[in-house]
Parts: sequence; C-alpha cells; structure tokens
Amino acid sequence: MGAAWRDHGMTVLYAVLVLPVLGVVAYRWRRRGTSRRNALAEIGLVAGTLPWLVMLFTPQPAGRSLQLVPLRDLLSWGSPGFGTALAQTVGNLLVLAALGFFAPIRSAAMTSLTRVLAVAAASAVVIEALQWLLMIGRVSSIDDVLVNTLGAGLAALSSRRWWRAPERPPSRILNAR
Repeated sequence: MGAAWRDHGMTVLYAVLVLPVLGVVAYRWRRRGTSRRNALAEIGLVAGTLPWLVMLFTPQPAGRSLQLVPLRDLLSWGSPGFGTALAQTVGNLLVLAALGFFAPIRSAAMTSLTRVLAVAAASAVVIEALQWLLMIGRVSSIDDVLVNTLGAGLAALSSRRWWRAPERPPSRILNAR
C-alpha cells in the first residue's frame, strides 16, 4: 500500500480536499432549470470519477501487459502482501462507483441495475483498452473490468432509494363515441 500512496497520494489528497470545494462552487453556479438533485448528481459523477481516471492513466515504469484469463490477475493481487491486495481491491471497486451511484439518480434511463452494469462494463473495457493502446505501462486485465463493474453495481444498489422513478408515458383517455 506504500507504493500506491507514493504514486497516487497527491491525487487522493486533491480528491479529498479540492474536489468538494469545486463541487460546492459548481453547485452554487448551476444553470437555471437544473434541479439541485441533477446538479449534485453531475458533480458527484465528475468528482467521484476524475481522480480514479488520473490514477489509471498515470504512466508506470513497468511494461504493459494483457491479462485475459478471468481471476488470474485477481489472485495475484494478494501475493505482494495484504496492503497491496487491499489497495488493488478497494481501488478497483471505487473506479466506477460514482457512475453506479449517481447515474441512476441523474437519469431515469439508468434506473435499472442491468443498465448500470452494462454501462459500467463497457466503460471498464474502454479504460482497459486505452491503457493498453496508450502503452503507459499498465496491466490491462479482465479482472479489472469485473471488479470495476462489481463496484459500480454495489454503488448503484446503495443509492437505489434515491433513483428516479422511470418516466411513464401519459395515459390516454379514450373517448367512447
């Protein structure tokens, strides 16, 4: 966990100290017509995702690698020690957690766990593909996709009580002639 803090400590401090202040400023300056609920969800999406993207796209000195066998990379997270396993697991769970938590609050179209999981899985695949294509010394792993998606799903379930009710088409009254 020491290496994770060394590599990303400033990003974490930025996320904890600066992003909430920026969120309050953005909330106060929201557009007319944007509800408080939508403004808070939009701020949560950005503030909860941006620090993770910075971390994920920070170049590493190691060469890139690709791991497409499910659970192989996941099992290796524990080999360096408990701290590394904890940092890898929690970090990967949080990567798309803001998406899972706030997207159903912001958009009625996302008020389905299946949709949240589909969007999270697609987002995680894009992240892993970009890490590979950009050659930034990262491991592109199917396990990251699985754990990122799981994190979004768990976060979505934790926000379920605030989801928007799906919009229903107006009922039509049939006039009998």
